[in-house]
Amino acid sequence: MNTVNTINELREQVRAWKAEGLTIGLCPTMGYLHEGHASLMDASVRSCDRTVASVFVNPIQFGPNEDLATYPRDFESDCRLLEAHGVDLVFHPEPAEMYADDFCTFVDIDVLSKTLCGKTRPIHFRGVCTVITKLLNTVTPDKIFFGQKDAQQLAIIRRMVRDLNFDVEVVGCPIVREADGLAKSSRNTYLNPDERRAARILSRAIRLGQDIADGGERRSGKLLAAMKEKLVSEPMAEVEYVEVVNGENMQPVDTFREGDLVAMAVRIGGTRLIDNFTVGQPPIDFQEGQSNAD
Repeated sequence: MNTVNTINELREQVRAWKAEGLTIGLCPTMGYLHEGHASLMDASVRSCDRTVASVFVNPIQFGPNEDLATYPRDFESDCRLLEAHGVDLVFHPEPAEMYADDFCTFVDIDVLSKTLCGKTRPIHFRGVCTVITKLLNTVTPDKIFFGQKDAQQLAIIRRMVRDLNFDVEVVGCPIVREADGLAKSSRNTYLNPDERRAARILSRAIRLGQDIADGGERRSGKLLAAMKEKLVSEPMAEVEYVEVVNGENMQPVDTFREGDLVAMAVRIGGTRLIDNFTVGQPPIDFQEGQSNAD
C-alpha cells in the first residue's frame, strides 16, 4: 500500500492504472477508521481492481463551533486498517493542498440540504459536496463508496452526481453496529462510560420504529411520537431531531412508505450522534444490555 500527499502524485498513479485498463474504487474518509469504514474498503476491493482511500479531515464542512480541532486522528492506526483490508493507495493531504489561501469556489445543493442535519449545520453539506467534487475530479473513480449511517449525505451525493453528470457509480453500504446496536462512528470515542451506556437508547429507538413500521403503521406522527418518547426516557439524551423524510429528496412526509428514511440526531453529553433506518429494510439485530462500555 502506498501513501501520497499531493494531488499530482495521486493523479499520476491513477493515470497509470487507467492506462492498464483497471477499474478504481474511491472510499472518502476523515480518518480515525473503524469497522464501518472497513466495510466500505471491502466493498470496493470486491468490485474494483484498485482501491483509493482518502484520509482528510475536511475543514470546510465544520461550522465555527464544531469539533474540527478535536476531531479524533490516528493516521498510523488508519494505515494498518487500510492495508489489512486491501487498499492500494491512501491519499492523505494537508488542508493547504486541497484549498489554496484564496480558495473561493464551492459546490452547493439546494432542497436536500435544508432538512435533518442541514437545519443545524448550514454549511456542512456545501463543504461535503465541494470536497467530494474535488476528489471525483482528481481520482475519476468508477465507483465511490459511502455508509448508510450518513444517509442524508448519501442522498445528497447521489443527487449531485446525477445533476452534475459525474461518470461514477455511488454505492451505499449498510450501517455497521456495535453489539448493543450503536452505529459505529469515529465520534463514539468522545463518550465516557456512562454516556456510552446511555447511547444505547438510539438503537433501541431505531428498533422500536422498525417494529412499528413493520406492524403496518404508516402515519409519521404516530411513529415519531413513539420514538421520541423512547429517546427522552434516557435522561442523558438531548434530542435534536427525529424525522421521517422521503428517501430521495429528504423532504418530510406525513405518510411514509417503503424506501423512506427515518433519521435522528441525539446528543449524549457533548457528543452529537446520528442514526437512521430505511422503511422496508430488515430490523437491526443487537443484544440488549451489552456494549463496549460494560
